[in-house]
Amino acid sequence: MSSEGNAASEQAAMKLTFLGTRGYIEAANRRHRRHSALLVTYYDTDVMIDCGADWKGEFQEIGPDAIVLTHAHPDHAFGLQDGTDCPVYATAATWSSIEDYPIDNCTEVKPRVRFEIGGVNFEAFPVMHSLRAPAVGYRIEAGRKTIFYVPDVVDVHDREAALAGCELFIGDGATLTKSLVRRHDDKLFGHTTVRAQIGWCQEAGIPRALFTHCGSEIVEGDERTLGPKVEEMGRERGVDAAIAHDGMSVVLR
Repeated sequence: MSSEGNAASEQAAMKLTFLGTRGYIEAANRRHRRHSALLVTYYDTDVMIDCGADWKGEFQEIGPDAIVLTHAHPDHAFGLQDGTDCPVYATAATWSSIEDYPIDNCTEVKPRVRFEIGGVNFEAFPVMHSLRAPAVGYRIEAGRKTIFYVPDVVDVHDREAALAGCELFIGDGATLTKSLVRRHDDKLFGHTTVRAQIGWCQEAGIPRALFTHCGSEIVEGDERTLGPKVEEMGRERGVDAAIAHDGMSVVLR
């Protein structure tokens, strides 16, 4: 392929950059220092997903064209407390939690209604995670590539539709095999396991999974041991699985 062809191919790719991969925990390390955030780049468009407290006053250096929020927990939305000039997309439930933030360019995201930002299509799927801060995961399409991003999850409503045809699943790394799911009356909240999410990928035929929003098990543990453990869980189910880290990038062509 000519250099012009290579350049065009590179430009048309969807690039994913893990700006942060740490969950809502005190512990941090070199690989998981920042709260979970993902930058989706397609052609000249940069969309930041989530902007937690430790991004306050600093996300401007990234210069996103838009910010899309999954929910209103501190590690996902509190970086916007001083506002931003760029457009912000969030569900009605999230806007009600951050309504006092000085954000002028607000767009309400409606579940299962696609919206487009610079050629990148998003579709929000409600997920079980929090009773006080209802969350969504995003099915993201750019060009011919489709991924699903859900950094906090117990389960995904209409999971079959959410995951159909995806080539990459980016999920919740709070816990590998010990469930952190709790119950209040008839409602579940918390975090499911990496093992369970790999099972979802197997069922949906998704070949690759990466895990962000890493909890204490990963951040305080030995990733030289835990990384291969995640890889082995994936191999058992025919999924290429790994732990994401701050600064990691993935290019989908």
